Amino acid sequence: MIKLIVLDVDGCLTDGKITYSESGIESKNFNIKDGLGISSWVKIGNQVAIITGRNSKIVQKRAEELGIQHIFQGIKDKDRVLKELVKSLGLSFEEVGAVGDDLNDFHMLSLVGRSFTPKNGVKEIKNMVNTTLSLDGGDGAVREMIDILVDENNQREDFMEVWIKKDNSIRS
Repeated sequence: MIKLIVLDVDGCLTDGKITYSESGIESKNFNIKDGLGISSWVKIGNQVAIITGRNSKIVQKRAEELGIQHIFQGIKDKDRVLKELVKSLGLSFEEVGAVGDDLNDFHMLSLVGRSFTPKNGVKEIKNMVNTTLSLDGGDGAVREMIDILVDENNQREDFMEVWIKKDNSIRS
């Protein structure tokens, strides 16, 4: 059972594009379906980590909005950080799923029990992960990954009940 998902940001949670205004302000686009999936994953008792190579206040804000418990930015050695996190949480790598799209994610993805890449991940990553998703990064790929894991974990009912509560008092 996967208990922790690890997310790369640029190219997975976003389309990989970084936009700067004339005044140097950075912007990124996040998919709302990914966000709902992440927050629901957390609400059913699972954990989420972001491990990303860049530093961004936008990523920090988005992580806080979604209840992401573990955020690591500016990381060049993603597998080292992942090893430390897994150890600190008392998990095995078989209990970890991760998504990444490019070569800097290779070693991190090779450690986990379930590895994913968006449809637009680079070929070297596509060749080594368990699952290449049908959606591009920033277009709901993370939600697709979460939906797969929720089903594999037999957590679909819990996942649905986050938003659609059963009310046994209403009879038709």
